[in-house]
Amino acid sequence: MLKYKGSVTIEDRSFASTWDHVHIKLVGTDGTSQRKRITTGFSYLYNTSVLKFKVNCQKSIGKLVLVELDKEPHLLLPAKAWFPEKVEVQSPEGESYHFPVYRWITNKEVHMFREGKALKWFEEAHQDNDEMRYSRTNELKLRKKQYSWSVHAEGIPHCMKIDDVHRLPEEVRFSFTKRIEFTFNTLRGLTELKLQGLADCKEKWSGIDAIGKVFRHKQTALSEYVQQNWMKDSLFGYQFLNGVNPMVIRRCSKLPENLPVTDAMVFLHGGRSLAEEMQRGNIFLCDYQILDGLKANTINGKQQYLMAPLVLLHKTPEDKLMPIAIQLKQEPSKDNPIFVPTDSEYDWLLAKLFVRSADFQHHQLHSHLLRTHLLAEVFSVSLLRNLPVVHPLYKLLIPHTRYNLQINVLARKLLISETGVFNTFTSSGGDAVQRILQRATSSITYSSLCIRDDIKERGLESVPSFYYRDDGIQMWDIINRFVQGVLGYYYKEDPDVQRDTELQTWVHDIFEHGFLSLTESGMPQRLSTVAELVKFVTMVIFTGSAQHAAVDSGQFDYGSWMPNTPMTLQRPPPTSKGTTDESSLLDALPDINVTVHGMAVVWLLSKPCSDFVALGHYPEEHFSERVPRQHMEVFKGELGLLSAIIEARNMGQEIPYTFVDPALVENSVAI
Repeated sequence: MLKYKGSVTIEDRSFASTWDHVHIKLVGTDGTSQRKRITTGFSYLYNTSVLKFKVNCQKSIGKLVLVELDKEPHLLLPAKAWFPEKVEVQSPEGESYHFPVYRWITNKEVHMFREGKALKWFEEAHQDNDEMRYSRTNELKLRKKQYSWSVHAEGIPHCMKIDDVHRLPEEVRFSFTKRIEFTFNTLRGLTELKLQGLADCKEKWSGIDAIGKVFRHKQTALSEYVQQNWMKDSLFGYQFLNGVNPMVIRRCSKLPENLPVTDAMVFLHGGRSLAEEMQRGNIFLCDYQILDGLKANTINGKQQYLMAPLVLLHKTPEDKLMPIAIQLKQEPSKDNPIFVPTDSEYDWLLAKLFVRSADFQHHQLHSHLLRTHLLAEVFSVSLLRNLPVVHPLYKLLIPHTRYNLQINVLARKLLISETGVFNTFTSSGGDAVQRILQRATSSITYSSLCIRDDIKERGLESVPSFYYRDDGIQMWDIINRFVQGVLGYYYKEDPDVQRDTELQTWVHDIFEHGFLSLTESGMPQRLSTVAELVKFVTMVIFTGSAQHAAVDSGQFDYGSWMPNTPMTLQRPPPTSKGTTDESSLLDALPDINVTVHGMAVVWLLSKPCSDFVALGHYPEEHFSERVPRQHMEVFKGELGLLSAIIEARNMGQEIPYTFVDPALVENSVAI
């Protein structure tokens, strides 16, 4: 009689244990064990406990490839869900086997879990083991039913077919801790606003100072700085590089035909000409054409206004980026003046206000929702549909999908639904939301998702003090080396990539459902080389971690002071100069209830949960091989070094840039 000794480790999370009867069966290359109960009586599996067991076999069953787990309720107790972390088994021959689980088991069905060694399909196809092939095929068949595609709206990336978070598979839902904290924070923010009597107040603000009384006890050092300096041109220009939306600015080598700025307008005191400054690479353009021609929302019964401005900026000899011209509509005309810093105080301030409001719409819908949340969901759904848990790419990417599906279901329900925050409180609410997303989807490119390519295409390689670029490129390179190390272990040659049909299906699903089969996007439909695979996977990880952090983390810092980032404006822009004053500014600002709801949202979306998992931390052990685990440790170390470098740099900065600090970047789009 041969004895197999093993243990089941229970995940350290709330309600992970069970009092149900648990059974296990071992499957090897030369046979299977009998199904054996490994709990008895009323034994209770406590969190973080390790349940030891022994399984006897008449003869060796060879190398272990699977374990089967199932549970059934005790006669006297109701069934209870169970979350085992892993199964470890030592064979009579002295070999150790590791079976990652990390899944809720909620029913009485038999669940199969593969040994931790990663295997590609063509490797497994040549092995003489029907159980392994059946497990792989059956798993994907089930997954395609669980994770099917749906069209939320025409012309935007497809999403998972689900309409309620309670119908999500248990394995991708929020943890108990995350669920409670998210719900509590949502209720707390709104409750505090109700107590202040502001959430339902549809009146205008009496003055700028009155706005500062809202959420004053939640201020950060940066939000206080923004409140004190929001009117300065220097902060206005700085935000295009290091604010929450560094995705619009590009170097301008030739003025657009629809922006008739002249030297006399912008260099009134004898400076260099525009042509000379453009030749020197000192002129930059921010163009919000994506917002052109859209019908603005109606809020509190009042028509709102949404502009599609063009902003010209100049890099000064002191290396500051300063605005020099603003045109609020795309087409030049007599009633569409070009505003410049020498205009009256309120003309210029109101022009900047319309730009900041336009930037809010672009940031939230294009840079944030589309380019991180929606694309991360496409990457996740395609992964869960097309790659089995034993696939090396699944093991590498599954930590980077954490909570993404549930947070996106909530976003569609709470933010962009008919009754959501965007449709209720922003100028782009209503039909404009979908049209912006459609335009953005049709224009997004693969290269724009790869930060080094994107920075080059926008001509921003040499702009000084561009910390999003500096930190982001270093993050990209660290992720790229990590991906190269792990995938290079499994894909030795280009033909390994070409004949991995599961991998190719994953890539094509992303092209079809994320980029709507638009060849002009440059998104690969299949991958032919190891280098292409490494770059593509780097983009996937970067998008869901560093890029999301760059456009998400600073929302409260820059958006809690509403005049810096108004969600909407409720008076039209001036059609001539010299017609505005302080009352014009106050008339344009959103009403009190709109302001406080906006502040509550940016506070919620900037607040990490206590079960935050930083990039490079992998608490779940999906890999059993030594080489990928070593690369994980190197990855974590390199990220720690970059974090220290960023922290040291920030000590000398008037405005510290922390949004891409690895210590503050989450592994996935989880908020």
